[in-house]
Amino acid sequence: MEKEMNPDLDPESIAPTQSQVGEIFDSKQIQEDAVFGEIQEGDTNYRDVSWMGTTALMIKTQIGLGVLSMPKVFDTLGIIPGIILLIVIAGMTTWSNWMVGVFKLRHPSVYGIDDVGKMLFGRFGFELFGAAYTLYWIFTGGSALLSISISFNALSDHGTCTAVFVAVAAIIAFMFSSIQTLARMSWLAWLGAACIIIAVFIVTIAVGIQGHPPEIGGVIPEADYRLVGNPSFVDAMTAVSTICLTYAGTPAFFNIVSEMRDPELYNRALTICQILVTVIYIVVGTVVYYYCGSHVASPALGSAGVLVKKVAYGFALPGLCASAILLLHLPAKHIFMRFLRGTRHLTGQTMIHWVTWLGSTFTIVMIAYIVASSIPVFSDLVSLVGALLATSLCFQPMGCMWLYDNWRPGKRDKSLGWCLKVAWCVFMIVSGFFLTIAGTYASVVSIKRSYQESGGSSAWSCANNDV
Repeated sequence: MEKEMNPDLDPESIAPTQSQVGEIFDSKQIQEDAVFGEIQEGDTNYRDVSWMGTTALMIKTQIGLGVLSMPKVFDTLGIIPGIILLIVIAGMTTWSNWMVGVFKLRHPSVYGIDDVGKMLFGRFGFELFGAAYTLYWIFTGGSALLSISISFNALSDHGTCTAVFVAVAAIIAFMFSSIQTLARMSWLAWLGAACIIIAVFIVTIAVGIQGHPPEIGGVIPEADYRLVGNPSFVDAMTAVSTICLTYAGTPAFFNIVSEMRDPELYNRALTICQILVTVIYIVVGTVVYYYCGSHVASPALGSAGVLVKKVAYGFALPGLCASAILLLHLPAKHIFMRFLRGTRHLTGQTMIHWVTWLGSTFTIVMIAYIVASSIPVFSDLVSLVGALLATSLCFQPMGCMWLYDNWRPGKRDKSLGWCLKVAWCVFMIVSGFFLTIAGTYASVVSIKRSYQESGGSSAWSCANNDV
């Protein structure tokens, strides 16, 4: 029911007017948002991410030191199949990311992928997608904490116990992940993305200048790159899952577009992000693998010697910190929204607002820290969680989203274009299930193999993880 307007009031006197700085409004009410509700003067304004900030956030959810896993992917698959599969998965995830923007514009009340699950599958989908989303980002955030500890060890020559470095990383992550809005966090995303890109290109250029694999026992091995590989099914699926994980920022794109100032500019940011990320993956993977072959160092930043490794980690450290901050901010914001959405405390600067927000960030960071530090096979477990959850959140839901919006209207006409789009959505759903099942199987086999060979690491280990 529409509210009655007092005819004695001048409409312009009650309309919100924007100030010169573009953030504070003269009227009591700033805006009414389908997700964040009524935002008043002095409240937290979540809807303030520019399209350039959106680009940085998208890039940072996807690109990290994982880009240096591409040489191993190419070693398994071969350069030609590796590049082809990378482009195919890039195209599939780009479509998924595009669907996020389309679905958000059609359904403004959608904040996260759990809301999509509720629309598609009811309460069960809401809880399932929400749990998968939270678990996935906690594990990837924990992996980022370990990456920071590797950087500290590399720069300090293992100056202290690794468990201390992980704790320091967790403290940094808590302090900065408590920044409330993605708009304020976008500058960290720009800094982090730039630092990671510089670091990986330092290594790539140095490897090209070096012209050979890193020394092994004082001996320089021959580069043994292959144009076409001959992997087993498990090795091939592990490599494909790795590619999927490097594009698995899709679940976070719902949250990013929800905080955009102008969601209509979402596709501009997405195009820049996907092109830049794909070019970097191909260039870095091809160059490093061509010169190093199967002898690429692990971590790959050491492929051009100790000095270059330290320089690269020096540049990468701010980027790794930005990764941990953003990846842990996302599940914390998810929990915060679950508690306060639909209440005045969501945007109002109340005690409940701050206790809930800081409690959410502290809890998420602590869980990530405990999981990363206490599980003996954590790195393999991250691969398992990624294969099980990342692909499930990047492919199947988007095919279902298109069908949800277009099945009934198109079924009446059944045009050729509609039939082809339905076929594409079915392909996305089926291929997503295949990648999930096959990738999970490969990860379980890999965990079993790794545990038999090394027995895993000890909990809260002091051992140097930069080896």
